[in-house]
Amino acid sequence: MTDTATDKMTAMPLIPATALPRFETPLVPRNSISGRALVAVVAIMTFLVSITTGGVMLIGSAASEWEADVAREVTIQIIPAPGRDVDAAVQKAASVARAFHGIGDVRAYSKEESIKLLEPWLGSGLSLAELPVPRLIVVKIASGAAPDISQLRRVLAEQVPGATLDDHRGWIDRMRAMAGSAVAAGVCILILMIAATMLSVTFATRGAMATNKPVIEVLHFVGAKNGFIAGLFQRHFLMLGLQGGAIGGGVAILLFALAGIISRWLAGTAVGDQTAALFGSFSIGFGGYAAVLAQVGLIAVVTAGTSRHTVNRTLENID
Repeated sequence: MTDTATDKMTAMPLIPATALPRFETPLVPRNSISGRALVAVVAIMTFLVSITTGGVMLIGSAASEWEADVAREVTIQIIPAPGRDVDAAVQKAASVARAFHGIGDVRAYSKEESIKLLEPWLGSGLSLAELPVPRLIVVKIASGAAPDISQLRRVLAEQVPGATLDDHRGWIDRMRAMAGSAVAAGVCILILMIAATMLSVTFATRGAMATNKPVIEVLHFVGAKNGFIAGLFQRHFLMLGLQGGAIGGGVAILLFALAGIISRWLAGTAVGDQTAALFGSFSIGFGGYAAVLAQVGLIAVVTAGTSRHTVNRTLENID
């Protein structure tokens, strides 16, 4: 090389490395239309699952309270019959119940009170005085006691003709069946929502891979491991799942909190009393809120895992 060539090369300006353009476009676009749509889908799914879970918890709590209230009471009925002194039979049955071990309180309904109990079913204004309306005796079990109801039934049958005892076992069994059905329905809805989320994530992942297919193929053929490429998609869809789950779960939590505030505000009114009778305090409590947050994490994990599985399956077909 001559001195002239050396001088020319020395005179050429050096381009600093920092001046070179750098392209840092992510493999999976962060704010694409499909990404925003997936966030909306995940938010809707999480909201519906959270509402279902909260509703199941409210029904289960109310059913437990109803069952506990009913289990603490039994009812004695005195059936009128020709030649039977119903008032004397009521007094005798009440005395037998009061003397029985484990019984806390006994209240015998008068004939007028028994007739009033039928008004919600038959309407008011009807003359029921001549009808053989059964007389009722409400027997409350003492706190912490476990009386032998079968023995009480036998004693009443022996000493009080026409007396029958109802421990509401059939009603309690139906209540348990209803609560179990609600829980089963909630589990089925949760499974369906997770399946729908997995399908949505699968289609979104395949769409993102189709959009960036040339880049993925280049990375694959230059030696990039499948786990590296799948990890990029997994992290991307994990963030989308967390974002959508947080939106849906947050809205559900706010809705339940607002419902609890409204129920406390309506306490003492007719609407509030009816709501409290059906749903208790209408609050899912700390356990309910923890369940909603757990579902948010579950949806995010399902989203990320589904995306990684889809990418791995697709890259295996490229090999």
